[in-house]
Amino acid sequence: MHEDVAVVIEDGEDIRELLAQVLTQGGFTVHTAADGPSGVELVRQHDPIVVTIDVNMPGMDGFETARQVRSLTTAYMVMITARGDEIDTLVGLQAGADDYVVKPFRPRELRARIEAMMRRPRALASTHPSAPRPPQTAPVPPRVPSAPGLQPAPVDDESEESMLEHRGLRLEPGARVVELDGQEIELTRSEFDILRMLLGSGRRVVSKLQLAGMLRGERGEPDHFLSEHDARAIEVHVANLRRKLGESPSEPRWIETVRGVGYRRTA
Repeated sequence: MHEDVAVVIEDGEDIRELLAQVLTQGGFTVHTAADGPSGVELVRQHDPIVVTIDVNMPGMDGFETARQVRSLTTAYMVMITARGDEIDTLVGLQAGADDYVVKPFRPRELRARIEAMMRRPRALASTHPSAPRPPQTAPVPPRVPSAPGLQPAPVDDESEESMLEHRGLRLEPGARVVELDGQEIELTRSEFDILRMLLGSGRRVVSKLQLAGMLRGERGEPDHFLSEHDARAIEVHVANLRRKLGESPSEPRWIETVRGVGYRRTA
């Protein structure tokens, strides 16, 4: 099975056709479904590397669809929402999504976000009940379609990064495993990468712009402004990360908020 397969789960025919067209132009073989159960079955059959899911579908909604998809695969997952409400973002990312796009969206924006996701290792930070544990060896960079506009940036060799530890929290970059007081914590890909950047930066403040740039696969300092979309996504990722770690923002054990700027590791 080739990895350049995408599944589109969208009940709106026009949007479904647009998503399929954008992904096909990006070099994917695309399978589409008009409802959640059919989409989950397509994921089961075709083992895609990218899945897009509409939030507002009749019957099984996008959040439940995302949870079922995530139980089957470590594919890159994008939620498509018409509202852009923060609660949609929060629930979608908690369900295992890597990113979200608000309708109406520009095809170029969707292509850019998928390109950014595919620069990052295709593995969850921890185990999933239905997914195998990531190998302890260095991760293999994902194979990316060779179509123009979807060229991957060089993937960092995480195996060469040192293990990070802070106040009982242990992060192993190569294995993409996080443990708290000896217990493994299940994080999404984005949550893991944010935690790794914060722990690896010592007491230096890491801005939301830097975190957003890292998730987009940029090297060095991002050279563009922080959009409302990016800021909200970072805030939700950090809130989810804190919830999973059992940390209170008012009395942080690992991550301090630097108001108006970003975050940093606690002392």
